[in-house]
Parts: sequence; structure tokens; C-alpha cells
Amino acid sequence: MAERGQLPPPAKRLCCRPGYGSGCRPGQRAGSTGPGSGVLCAGPSSAAAAAALGLLPLGKTQSPESLLDIAARKVAEKWPFQRVEERFERIPEPVQRRIVYWSFPRSEREICMYSSFNTGAEDPVTVPGGAGTAPGGAADAAAAADENRLPFRRGIALLDGGCVDNVLQVGFHLSGTVTEPAMQSEPETVCNVAISFDRCKITSVTCSCGNKDIFYCAHVVALSLYRIRKPDQVKLHLPISETLFQMNRDQLQKFVQYLITVHHTEVLPTAQKLADEILSQNSEINQVHGAPDPTAGASVDDENCWHLDEEQVQEQVKLFLSQGGYHGSGKQLNLLFAKVREMLKMRDSNGARMLTLITEQFMADPRLSLWRQQGTAMTDKYRQLWDELGALWMCIVLNPHCKLEQKASWLKQLKKWNSVDVCPWEDGNHGNELPSLTNALPQGANANQDSSNRPHRTVFTRAIEACDLHWQDSHLQHIISSDLYSNYCYHDNTENSLFDSHGWPLWNELLHRGVTSITNLEGWVGHPLDPIGTLFSSLMEACRVDDESFHGFSDFMENMGQYKSLEYQHLPAHKFLEEGESYLTLAVEVALIGLGQQRIMPDGLYAQEKVCRNEEQLISKLQEIELDDTLVKIFRKQAVFLLEAGPYSGLGEVIHRESVPMHTFAKYLFTSLLPHDAELAYKSALRAMRLLVLESTAPSGDLSRPHHIASVVPNRYPRWFTLSHIESQQCELASTMLTAAKGDVRKLETVLESIQKNIHSSSHIFKLAQDAFKIATLMDSLPDITLLKVSLELGLQVMRMTLSTLNWRRREMVRWLVTCATEVGVYALDSIMQNWFTLFTPTEATSIVATTVMSNSTIVRLHLDCHQQEKLASSARTLALQCAMKDPQNCALSALTLCEKDHIAFETAYQIVLDAATTSMSYSQLFTIARYMEHRGYPMRAYKLATLAMTHLNLSYNQDTHPAINDVLWACALSHSLGKNELAAIIPLVVKSVKCATVLSDILRRCTLTTPGMVGLHGRRNSGKLMSLDKAPLRQLLDATIGAYINTTHSRLTHISPRHYSEFIEFLSKARETFLMAHDGHIQFTQFIDNLKQIYKGKKKLMMLVRERFG
Repeated sequence: MAERGQLPPPAKRLCCRPGYGSGCRPGQRAGSTGPGSGVLCAGPSSAAAAAALGLLPLGKTQSPESLLDIAARKVAEKWPFQRVEERFERIPEPVQRRIVYWSFPRSEREICMYSSFNTGAEDPVTVPGGAGTAPGGAADAAAAADENRLPFRRGIALLDGGCVDNVLQVGFHLSGTVTEPAMQSEPETVCNVAISFDRCKITSVTCSCGNKDIFYCAHVVALSLYRIRKPDQVKLHLPISETLFQMNRDQLQKFVQYLITVHHTEVLPTAQKLADEILSQNSEINQVHGAPDPTAGASVDDENCWHLDEEQVQEQVKLFLSQGGYHGSGKQLNLLFAKVREMLKMRDSNGARMLTLITEQFMADPRLSLWRQQGTAMTDKYRQLWDELGALWMCIVLNPHCKLEQKASWLKQLKKWNSVDVCPWEDGNHGNELPSLTNALPQGANANQDSSNRPHRTVFTRAIEACDLHWQDSHLQHIISSDLYSNYCYHDNTENSLFDSHGWPLWNELLHRGVTSITNLEGWVGHPLDPIGTLFSSLMEACRVDDESFHGFSDFMENMGQYKSLEYQHLPAHKFLEEGESYLTLAVEVALIGLGQQRIMPDGLYAQEKVCRNEEQLISKLQEIELDDTLVKIFRKQAVFLLEAGPYSGLGEVIHRESVPMHTFAKYLFTSLLPHDAELAYKSALRAMRLLVLESTAPSGDLSRPHHIASVVPNRYPRWFTLSHIESQQCELASTMLTAAKGDVRKLETVLESIQKNIHSSSHIFKLAQDAFKIATLMDSLPDITLLKVSLELGLQVMRMTLSTLNWRRREMVRWLVTCATEVGVYALDSIMQNWFTLFTPTEATSIVATTVMSNSTIVRLHLDCHQQEKLASSARTLALQCAMKDPQNCALSALTLCEKDHIAFETAYQIVLDAATTSMSYSQLFTIARYMEHRGYPMRAYKLATLAMTHLNLSYNQDTHPAINDVLWACALSHSLGKNELAAIIPLVVKSVKCATVLSDILRRCTLTTPGMVGLHGRRNSGKLMSLDKAPLRQLLDATIGAYINTTHSRLTHISPRHYSEFIEFLSKARETFLMAHDGHIQFTQFIDNLKQIYKGKKKLMMLVRERFG
């Protein structure tokens, strides 16, 4: 963090000692113990010094401090040493020594703050950028490893290893050497360390190690801790100027000559240069009275702050930003923000200084311009970093201890950043329609001003507005001094001007002209400044058990870097605000109030995600607290209050349509209250189940009340980008209630009614149905029939909701419903079949529902007797026939299959098929049913259906790969097997429907191989003679085939390319085979070829190939 390996900076002030004590010889100051004298840093009482340092608990010192030490300690903290010298003409040397002694920092926590990210006093779960580390396991080991690499831990290790030596304190300057032990690949190194300090702050550090970092290096830490822990082993000298004043001329000359001799290679050029300037009368050095002393402490004009390497801060932030969130850069930036918060907590002025450096690098990030030009949004993690930046600036400018000139400087800088075009907006990439701190509600002529014309609020806008606020505000002072604050408490004229006619405070800084009440549309949870989270964390930190241990130094070291689960308790009575109240109860109550506040869902994806994220983070922190009787009372009190609080409560009876839903909060409230007050738990959770934004109509608010939230927000269709997450949280709440209500019929019915009324997503209702089913059928207990019925009822609702809409999980839902109904009982199965048309499509009802019901597994599962089986099967067959009537195309085959064992039902299903065959069924469906009929032993019915299918078919000349070809071949084969009459009847249909030559030739060839009726079905006899190609029906088929070849040939020749010539010749060869089947086929084919040669004589190469093959 320092300028490594460089010389210490020159002294900031000049030292001159004109006065001497009357009792001293020339060259000796009053109280001196002689030239070169040095004493150890130990005070009059080591125990007293230890107590002052915090080494011993208060009240356990062994002897009282001297007045000299008490006074010197206070002076060392507040006064620059130059002011002490100017105030008193003579300062006794013992006094000087005690001031110098007490001027070094005394707290290891401050050293730790500048040499590590976490002092250990902070709650690991509150560090921005991630959740706390759970105790135990690999996470602990990784955390410990990271902790040991921090400079503070390494510095302690060096100190404990005895690596610090040659420690010397001269005035306000501490020096020493720190030996870095040899490592496997590194030799032992000795680092020279120098530290300057003033008023208990380290003002500069140098180290020869050469490392560059934001933090002090481990060697600086080791030397600093050596001085804090072992002050009695550090030899203390007054500032070097005091020693020089005690020397006479000979001593001074000897001192200078010895110094040059020892360091002649380093200082001889400088010494000669200074000598030349001093000997020159007109030199600049002779125009100044006195000489600089780097060990004499700070001047009056010096700023008293800890050393901070600004260049390294800028470089590190720039590096982290350039990594774009990779390599843990986002976490590192969050840790830097946490460091700023830590500095602010310690009232360290470097907090604002460091934040300024960070902000400058953020504003210089080149991605801002790129995103603005491309119109793309910054990443969510990067957006959160900007939010943290804005919130920290609010903390800076609202610091009650800052000076007016500091605030003015910050305001100027904030306005400069705010005016930059690329400065991020507060609400992401959407315009902000919310009122500002200085204009709570737009009124008057500009009340309806289009929000697009308003200037966009940036991440710095709130900090700029906060600069106008002050801690002396009358309202704020009254609130701080009294819990009850209204105009009924203050009746004098001056106070009445601060209230409206209703008794509410008028905040002049926060209101535009004419406004008489405050209506804040921003919620406390999800607010850019996170007021609830901040207040909760502050109160929780005050009541953390291990915070008490930091009063002692040894406890601090024991707790430093320990990752352990935190414990919170109600603090002793002296810290109670009122009887029965503690910081813990207040923290919990604050969180519950904030989470239960009715608040409008903000615009924009990022703002809406932030609402959800902050709510979950706050609940996560609440869950770490173990509830006792006192806290349970708080929960009960707040739950009742929220249910009865009216428009300011998100659980009130009437809420605005666009209010942020309470599902996540209500789930936590429900689980917390359930063991203690089940009725209140259910009442709160059931009230929170609503999701009015999805309702077609929502109850309007009471417009007569000016502060009602509904009177301010317009009723418009909202864009809720987080709606899917919100609905899932609503589903989780309902599932939690269902689980808890198992075995309680009344509560289950109530929860079911709430689910059916408020949940609008079929997928979430289906999930609830599945959850209820799992809970009701746990392996270690008997099925809960009431919960099973709830599950079935939810499943039925899902079926009704998705019946007419597309849903990729629909088949899964139907199968699950049948399973659920099976678990409920046979009456449930019968019921869903009786009402199938309101639940299923005909295809689902036949292919899934009825088929599953009639399966052997269902019969075995239900333990049905024969009568029950027949009754269930009858319902299934009735369902199948109804479905076949409604959708014969998709359900006829399933109906036939389901009705196989009942002759009347089967015949009815077959008749339905015949009736639909001529109008609504396709050839593929008819062929499928025809094949089924043949398989079942009904060849004539199969033949009839095949002929009906042929009437719907149309195969063109080039469809030689059509999927129906196999069906046509099968139909002809079936007809051929049945006999000549059947074949004669189907061939005209084939000729009419099929124009593809190759298919017709295949059929023709098959028909000539065997005689019709050779299979001898039904005991028929056949003639045993092959059918003649010269007579019907084969003659008709032959002519059609030859004609198809001729037509196909001409069609192909129209657009043929040379690469298809060989394929075409093969096609003609197949055509010749068909031509030759006729008695005059040879002549026909020759005439056909000659005709081709004449017509297509332009295709010379092709015709040459034809002549070569066919003459």
C-alpha cells in the first residue's frame, strides 16, 4: 500500500528551538538526560499501560495511571505536536516522551483494517457479494486459507516467529527490519520498514519488499504490532531535531562527518549539495528559518488521516472492472465496498477518500459508453455494484460528524458525476416515475407531466438530494427525543406551523408546494438504500454475543478471522430501550414491519428483481435467529397488526392491484407461527395467497383517503418481469400449508379453496397436486384420504384449465391424474370417465384414461371382484364409443380395441368407423383400422375398409416413395387372397387413385404370380388358374400401367439433366418389361421408342443412349 523501497517523504514542517532553560548549559534542553540518551517506551506502570492499550479489561488495572500519562494520551490523540510546541515555550523532556509514546496507534483493529478485508468483528453473512460461510467442511478450510494469506495474518506470523528486529522509535518515526523466512523457491530476505505516525494514526509507510497492494504489507503489520504489543522493548528517542539541539558545534560536526562516512556512497552527493547551498548567502535554503525534521510529527496544517495508497486503490479497481466479473473480481469490489463501510463505522476520513477513488474508476469504465451506444443493459452483478456505490455516498453525505466544507466538496463532485451522460440510472434502463426526496408528489400545473420528459434519476441523485438534509431538522429532533410525535403533543404557534390540519408532520425539505400528506410509493424492502436491511443489521450487530468479546485484545485475536455461527441474545437490562424491549426484539420487529409493508411493484426488470432479492436476503437473516417466547410475542403482535392495519399493510383486507405480493414473507411467517399459534399462522398465509395482478377485476381502494396508495397509482396493465418467480413463491406458500394441514379436514378444505381461487397457473396447480399426492402417500404411513382427495381435486382443475390450451406436459398430467384417481378408489375412476368430456380430449380419454383403467395392473391395484371389473369396463367402453363418435379419426381404433370383448360394443364401434369413413377419416386411418380388422380375423371388413381408403388416396406419377404404397400393396394382396371378384372390384379403384407407374407395375406383377383365392379363406375353393392379362380386371390394370409409364416418361424428359440420363435408361428398361407383358407389347414399345426419338431429337446424347440400349 505504501511506496515500497523508496526513501521516506521529506518532513512536512521546519523545526527551530531558540529558547533554552536558564538552568541548562548551552546546547542542553531543560529536563534532558544527556546527549544521545534513550529510554524504553514502558510507562510508569506496565499494568497501567496495558490497561490503556486495552490489554486488560476495564476495572482490572493493578495501579492507577499518572496524571502525566492521562494528559499525554489525550494530547497525543487530538493535538499536532507543532501546536503543543507553539502553545508552551518550555516542554519538559519527560512530557515530550510521553506524548511521543502515546502518539503511536494503540488498536490492532485499526492495523487490521488497513491490512485485511475483514477484521473479524463483521458478520460474514453481511459482507456484500455473498452469503455467510457455513461452519465446517471444505468451505471453512478454504476460508481459513484465504484468511492466512492476508497481510495481517502473515504479519502476525512474522511477529510470532521472532522475525522483527532492530526496532527503533525516533520521535514520530518507527523503523525496524523484518526477516522473511526462506521458502522452497525463495531465499531469506530482510526488509527495511519505516513508519511515520501522528495522533494515533499511521501517516506513511515504506518497505523495501517492493510489493504493491491496497493494504499494508505483512512487514509493516509485523513492525506495527511489535510496537503495540511490546512497547517496553522499543527504545524511544525524542525527535532528531531535539537531539541535535543538545549538541555543541564540535558534536554536530562529528555527527555529520560520521554520518557521511557510514553512508558516503548514498548521502555524499546530497551532503555536498546541501553544504554548497548553506554556504551560499542567496540560496533558497538560507531564506527559510529552521530545518526539516522527518521525526518531529505533523504540522498544524497537515491533515490527520491514515496512510492510503491512492494510486494502488485506483489501479486495483481498474483491474477488477476490466475483468468484467470474472476471476472473482465482483467479490473483490464488494470487499472494497465493505472496507469503505468499515472505515465509516470507525469514523475514518479515508472512507470518503477511498470511495471517491473507487467512483472515479467506475465512471471511467469504458463499458458504460459501449452499453449506452448499443442500448444494452449492464449485467445484474455490475448493477448491484453501482447500487452499493450510491448507497455508500448517501452514508457519506449524511454523516452527522462531517464538516460543511466537506459536504460542499462532495456535493460538487457528485453533481459532476451526475451530469455525465453515461452515469447509470437509479432504476436501471427504465425512466423513473417515483417522487424525489425534494418533491414527494408532483402537484399543480406539472402534475400530469409525462415521465419521459423528467430528468432521469441516477445512482447519485439520492446522495445529491441528501446534501440538503440536516440533522437539526425540527421534526427529526422531536422524533429523536420522543416516541409520540404529532401536533397534539406540541401546541405552541411555532410548532403548529410544522403540522397539517390532520396532525401529520410537514417535512418542508421533502415536499413540493401544496402537498399536505406524504404518500411514498417506494417500498422499504427493495429500496435503493435498503433502509430496513440497514436498520436490521445495525440492531443485530448491537446484540451479537461475540461483539462483547472485542473489548479485550486477546479475545479480538482469538476471534480474528474465525468463521463460526453467530449467536444473538437479548442484551442485559441496561441496554433495553424499554421494559421488555431489546435490540434483538427491535431488529425482528423492524424486519417484520418492512416485509409486511404494502408497496407498489416498481417498473423495470432490475428494480423488480431487487425487490425479490432483498426480501429473500432479509428473511434469510431472520431465519438465523432462534425464536424464543419473547420473539414469538413479537411475531404474534405483528401478524395481528398486519392483518388489521389497513392500506399500509400488504396483508390488509384491501390492497392495490399492483402491490408486491406477500407470498415469500407469509411463508416465513407461517412456519414461524405454526408451532405457537396455528390459527393466526393460517389466517396470515391464506390472506397472502392472493395475486390481484392476475385477476380480471380487483377491489378498488378507498379513494376518499388522500394517503391511500390506490389513489396515487394509475390503474394500468403492469409489466411484471418477475411474475414467474412470484407465482412459484405463491405455489411454495400453498404447498407449505398443504403439508402442515395433513390430517386436518377443515384446514385442507380451506387451503384447497384458496388455491383454486388465487392460483392461476396450471403448472403450479399441477405441482401442488403432485406435492399433495406425495405427502398423502408417504411410505411410512397410511394414505391420507382427505389429502388424496385434495390432490385429485387439484388435478381435475388442471385438466379443466389445460383442456383447450397447448401444454407440453399435458400427457404427463393425464397419466398422473389416472394414477391419483386409482389411489383414491374405483369411484374416482368411474367419476372421471363419466365426466371425461370436461377433462380430456377424446384421444386422451381413449388412449390413456380408458386404456389404463382396463389394464391388469389397475385391476390388481384396486382389488376388484368380477362384478366391479365388469362395471368399470362398461364405463370404459361407453367412454370409448362416445369418443369415437366425437373424434372418429383419432379414437376409432382405440374404441375397437377397448370393445373387443363385448360384441355389441364392438359392432357399434365398427359402424361408427363405417359412417365416418366417407367423410371425416383419412386413407391412412382407414388403412390402419383395416389392418387391425385383418389381424383380428375380419378379412371382409378389412377389405371393405381398404376399398374405402382407396377412394381417399391419390398417388401422382412421381410419388414412388409415398408412405401409402405399402398400404396399397397390402390392400391388393388382401383382395387377391379373397378371390377374383374382390380383386376385380379393387383394381378400378387402384387405377383411379394410383398414377405412379412403378407402383402399378409392382401390383400387376404380384397379381400374375398366383391365382386369386389361393389362401382358401373360409373354405373357399379357387379355380387354380392364373388370371389372364387380356381380360378384365388385369387388362385394365396393364393398360393403366403402360399409360402411366408413357406419361411418366414424357414428364421426366421435360426437365431432365445429363446426370439423370443413366437413371432414365434404367427406367425405360423397366417400362419395356411391362410393355412386353401385353401380347402386342413389343410393337407398342418399339413405336413408343420411335416416338421418343422423333419428339426429343434435340437431346442428341440421350437419344444416342436410347438407340444403344433399345435400337
